[in-house]
Amino acid sequence: MTVLLAITAGILFAAAIYLMLRRSMLKLALGLSLLANAANLVIFVAAGITRGEPPLVPQGATAAPPDAADPLPQAMVLTAIVIGFAVLAFTLTLMHRVYQEGGSDDVDDLSEADIQ
Repeated sequence: MTVLLAITAGILFAAAIYLMLRRSMLKLALGLSLLANAANLVIFVAAGITRGEPPLVPQGATAAPPDAADPLPQAMVLTAIVIGFAVLAFTLTLMHRVYQEGGSDDVDDLSEADIQ
């Protein structure tokens, strides 16, 4: 299962890089979104997929049970999702503004004279 998820993450990274190298700004935003999802998948795969019990400390104990799942990768992915969403929202807002000023989605059609 881990190998399949690693291959999936590689495919997502490859698709993200391909989309980010296109001339359309919309494809750039889609590539950024795929890149964020691929990074989240890599964090989960690197942490190891376990089906342990929730990492809750029982009453009276000082530590979680030894077979509990590690909560750190889940917290990191949750943080990465929020950051990825913020970057995507900023990118879409910036793209909308560039489209308003330049009148084109194609990066090559935009020039310094068009955008002031």
